[in-house]
Amino acid sequence: MLEELKEKVFQANLELPKRDLIKYTWGNVSQVDRESGLFVIKPSGVDYDVMTADDMVVCDFDGNVVEGNLRPSSDMPTHAVLYKTYPEIGGIVHTHSPWAASWAQSGLDVPAMGTTHADTFYGTVPCARFLSKEELDAGYEHETGNVIVETFTKRGLDPVAVPGILLQGHGPFTWGKDADDAVMHAVVLEEVCRMNAITRFLNPFAPELPQYVLDKHYLRKHGKNAYYGQK
Repeated sequence: MLEELKEKVFQANLELPKRDLIKYTWGNVSQVDRESGLFVIKPSGVDYDVMTADDMVVCDFDGNVVEGNLRPSSDMPTHAVLYKTYPEIGGIVHTHSPWAASWAQSGLDVPAMGTTHADTFYGTVPCARFLSKEELDAGYEHETGNVIVETFTKRGLDPVAVPGILLQGHGPFTWGKDADDAVMHAVVLEEVCRMNAITRFLNPFAPELPQYVLDKHYLRKHGKNAYYGQK
């Protein structure tokens, strides 16, 4: 079942160490097949040097394993919540990349301070709150997904326009139209967090990007009037 998707998800997971987004097995990538209502995700704790496409695990939106001989990533329930809630999401990435995790540990939103940010994220990337003890005990990974949804709902954010979030004390999740897109967003978020940290070190009073510049850079790449790249 979903053999081509397993290969694609496997290759996307291999991008994480290549892009210096993870150490050891500190990350995961998944992609959904909307027609079947299933998604494919990497197995939990399997070393990238020995992992194969056949090791990928097929799950449904309720967090049940449909196919696979290995346990899925421990973050699988978070992916399931996001796929179930947002039909526009096609792929999801979670890492502990150092710059993004540092912002998450600081409990800070990631403001749009430059056009590198604006090309991908249409405004501030939020940092979600800590889970409560009750939420953690009820189901840590599932409730992590619920907190992500809560954050986007309360702030009125569009998950397509802002394809990522930080979890306080934890790290980043990003998503996109497919696994490759989600990985690209993880790379951009890590770079933006690094740039912002250096910017704040050089000038603690550096301003955020003016809205009209944010609009220009985001909308020239996204939406019906986009003109960046080749048609």
